[in-house]
Amino acid sequence: MSGSAATAAEPPPLVGVILWIVALALATGTFMQVLDGTIANVSLPTIAGNLGISSDNGVWIITSFAVANGVTVPLTGWLMGRFGVVKTFCVSVTAFTLASLLCGIAWDLPSLILFRILQGACSGPMIPGSQALLLMIFPANKRALALSIWSVMTMGAPVLGPVLGGFISDHYHWGWIFLINVPVGIVVALISWLGLRTRDTPIVKVKFDTVGLILLAIWVFSLQVVLDLGKDRDWFHNNLIVALSCCAAVGFVAWVIWELTDRQPAVDLRLFKTRNFLLANIALALGYAVMFGNNLLLPLWLQQQMGYTATYAGLVAAPAGLMAVVLSPLLSRTRNLDSRIVATIAFLGYGICYLLRARYTPDASFWALTLPQIVQGVGAAMFFVPLLTIMLGGLRADQVPSASGLSNFVRITAGSFGASIITTLWSRRETLHQTRLVENANPWSPVYQQATDQMQAHGMTMAQANGSILRSVIDQSYLLASTEIFYVSGWISIALIAVVWFSRRAQPSQHVVVAD
Repeated sequence: MSGSAATAAEPPPLVGVILWIVALALATGTFMQVLDGTIANVSLPTIAGNLGISSDNGVWIITSFAVANGVTVPLTGWLMGRFGVVKTFCVSVTAFTLASLLCGIAWDLPSLILFRILQGACSGPMIPGSQALLLMIFPANKRALALSIWSVMTMGAPVLGPVLGGFISDHYHWGWIFLINVPVGIVVALISWLGLRTRDTPIVKVKFDTVGLILLAIWVFSLQVVLDLGKDRDWFHNNLIVALSCCAAVGFVAWVIWELTDRQPAVDLRLFKTRNFLLANIALALGYAVMFGNNLLLPLWLQQQMGYTATYAGLVAAPAGLMAVVLSPLLSRTRNLDSRIVATIAFLGYGICYLLRARYTPDASFWALTLPQIVQGVGAAMFFVPLLTIMLGGLRADQVPSASGLSNFVRITAGSFGASIITTLWSRRETLHQTRLVENANPWSPVYQQATDQMQAHGMTMAQANGSILRSVIDQSYLLASTEIFYVSGWISIALIAVVWFSRRAQPSQHVVVAD
């Protein structure tokens, strides 16, 4: 979403201590929103265990937030124009804080999912709002500094998120991963309102595409439920899955027709006629979907099968975000470099990371697990900016807000779909591998007989030996399923390099966009 909601007649920038207090509050708003997109990943097994559900169903906690956030992204520009950037941002932070409180006190899975949907929906304007206001309060010659502050907070949240989520889950009730937002959100909302309430942007009454947004919500939520519930309900042998699949298909077709024929669509699909916009969105959506799904899968596997605590699973994941923070300032040096080259480095970083993960073994050390994350951080640092530059290349200035909003919707929705697809594949491939491995775990197998004889020789009973073998079979099955997904993810990332090079070379964009 573009940060250009304000009109050309902007109020003068802030100065002195007030400038830095307000800037810190705005940047913290960004930090909170990004943090909540990652903090629950490593906490998922803990939350699932506490609520008495499987981790497969617990994935809803992640995807519900992402889908709600993606669906409400097209609303952001209209809200800022209709009510002003300051009011929209402050109300969004306040509602997000209230939703965080409700998430922290949720009593079962349905209530937590409902409150996560509310939290994701309320958070839509927070990131574009904070960026727009940062650019507004800084003088023109220091706007690069404003964007640097925003970028550091955006990149820093994925570093702290897994570690903080893991620490809280191991030492306190999981609800505190949401409750910590409450005092911070109150302070951010108060400072932002007191410091900026007299500087709001003019109100513009523009008609909003209500029908388009309703159709969008219908097909996205229907498809997400199909992806999340299908594996547990035997897919199309279940009436609910069939009905929701029909809703998703019909809703999608109706939405596309409506958006292509409406004069003021919530999502301007005509932008896909532009070659660079189409190709960059394909690369961005698929790359982000693979990354989002893998970032969810890794801590699940570490905690469920490798015996890692949530804290250590978070520490394994943290180097990716840390490397992104360290390398992000270097991106300014690549401004005059062909964006396709930088994007190629990003996808190579992701591809190498996943292929290294595909070599994981049951006795992999902490450092062996962490090394691929460092490589992933190189890709993450160079992923968004070059693709956004390619995407916006050739677009008119008046098309940028719609283009940025559409790309954010596509990316966020693809991420939630990717998480559901990858966890579903993980479960199904584990079942397949377990079936194949168990074929050799029978009394007539020489390998099985040798293993049980050795265990009994060390003092185990036959029942204990069988239990130990079964545990090994399950662990190996999950490892094989994980490494298969990592392997395929690696080659998908590398294949996306070709998509990037089918685009035309784009000049560095002068437009401000958001890619959280």
